[in-house]
Amino acid sequence: MPTETIKALPPRSDVPREQTWDIEALYDTPDAWSAEGDALARDLGSLSAHAGQLGTPGGLLAYLRAANDLELRLGRFMSYASMTASVDGRDAVAAARRDRAATLGAQFGSTTAFFRPELLALDDALVRGWLDTPDFAEHRVRLERILRGKPHVCSAEVEALLGAVQAPFASERGIHPALANMDLRFGTAGGETVTQGNVDRLTAHPDREVRREAWEGYADAHLAARHAQAAMYATNVRQNVFLARARNYPDTISASLSPDNIPTAVVTTLLDTYRANTPVWHRYWRVRREWLNLPELREYDVKAALVPPRAVSYEQAVQWLAEGMAPLGEDYVRDMVPGLTTERWVDYAENDGKRQGAYSNGGGRVKPYIFMTWNGTMNSYSTLAHEIGHSMHSLLSQREHGYGVPRYTLFHAEVASNFNQAMVRQHLLTQARAAGDTEFEVQIIEEALSNFHRYFFIMPTLAAFELEAYRRIEAGGTLSAPDLIDLTADLLSEGYGDGVSMDRERSGIMWAQFSTHLYANFYAYQYSTGISAAHQILEQFSADPDAARESYLRFLRSGGSLDPIDALREAGVDMLSPAPVEATFRTLEGHVARLEELLAERR
Repeated sequence: MPTETIKALPPRSDVPREQTWDIEALYDTPDAWSAEGDALARDLGSLSAHAGQLGTPGGLLAYLRAANDLELRLGRFMSYASMTASVDGRDAVAAARRDRAATLGAQFGSTTAFFRPELLALDDALVRGWLDTPDFAEHRVRLERILRGKPHVCSAEVEALLGAVQAPFASERGIHPALANMDLRFGTAGGETVTQGNVDRLTAHPDREVRREAWEGYADAHLAARHAQAAMYATNVRQNVFLARARNYPDTISASLSPDNIPTAVVTTLLDTYRANTPVWHRYWRVRREWLNLPELREYDVKAALVPPRAVSYEQAVQWLAEGMAPLGEDYVRDMVPGLTTERWVDYAENDGKRQGAYSNGGGRVKPYIFMTWNGTMNSYSTLAHEIGHSMHSLLSQREHGYGVPRYTLFHAEVASNFNQAMVRQHLLTQARAAGDTEFEVQIIEEALSNFHRYFFIMPTLAAFELEAYRRIEAGGTLSAPDLIDLTADLLSEGYGDGVSMDRERSGIMWAQFSTHLYANFYAYQYSTGISAAHQILEQFSADPDAARESYLRFLRSGGSLDPIDALREAGVDMLSPAPVEATFRTLEGHVARLEELLAERR
């Protein structure tokens, strides 16, 4: 097969403005951002004047209002810094902005370290009495959660020290992505230089040799830096273990989940249910191999298109989203479409130096920004659908609550993003089947299975990897590069079964390719719980669309006002049971069964 034309990526300065986000809504100019940094450096110190003054309702309210104002300003400041660094990882000025923002974030943490110990030294009944008054309505949820965590708060001196170490403890979190995005070289595939921005496209290339070159080059570059990456990750794990023990948690996963009141059984139930259902994945690998007519399926074949892919424009994707999300009502669509177009929430340009991946940023309550790279494929559409779910969640919850109410958690967040993908996908499949467009139906199923592969195969694998890595360090063990590679390869082999022929070393370095997820400390599992809850909620729309719409919109608007398990329980989903995960495997199995039917028709 012919290879694709080599495409030179433009520098950031040459990309069309309409394909970039409206970052000027945060600060008109970089100088304005810098001036705000100077002001924050001065103003943050004023919070220390509230120390010792929290023993009255007025004193506590004064601190909360001042701290919230500065925290919001700091959030906008940090958003601008991270956003400018994301769009060009080779920009040293942007990297310096990110470092300056991190320093101010650490200053905020150390300056406010007195707050929790002083609050928790007060009589609980007295404080809870204050919380029942109207003045504290906006702050009640946050303060109640702090009171709940009382057994894990240290003295003021220790809290100040723990706050001060946040910046140095974050160093490897910055070094690992910098290494991956700036220093690693992934070679070429089909004559095109492999980058973080195009590796997903090249590993889905119709030419198997191009796929192999891209996948192996990407893995080999990470393998060449495996010892440094392993040392960085092991350091991060030890730091988190230290912090968990300093706060008297039984283990690190409890320390991570406890603030959001998530039982560890949610994670173990997810992983146990996943392992019990891996034969569904084994079945999919077999039908994929047969469809592609390959003697064996290799890992660089798992993204290969089963039918000739259709190009998808950004404008087409916006139209699909508007049509697919219509069951959520006119108001939802009316807010969403301008955000994707004229209001420039999205930075989707492909440019030299742009980092890999996608995210939604709450934007300091200015705009819910989306970062991604558009490459004209169904995967690009799928990413946009995912991220706009986050952004609409931010928009609706911010409208409902003041800044004093906590923002929704990562656990909440992955429900909204996966729900959008699932709902629009259902709409597109209905359209394709009604039109008898089998090729488009297969392409939609492929988008679904690509999404499932990431969130319901890779992410549970990373979650199991992370849990085991922490258990080893907590038991006094070590995490060398060979240890981490072998662990990852073993976990992947469970999901591949006999359906995929593995290259254990190249497969095993996968952990190093997720330099943001693993440093977020027990984050990866939430993709899998999110996709599971989303599919169970979608089933409710088939039974009673009106009730399901109101229930789901309440979930979005609630933001972080309810703990995630409680918010989902009110939406009809029990994440302590295996039911959501089993429901999602049923959906996956349905897609695989349909591919088997279509494959039989082709013979």
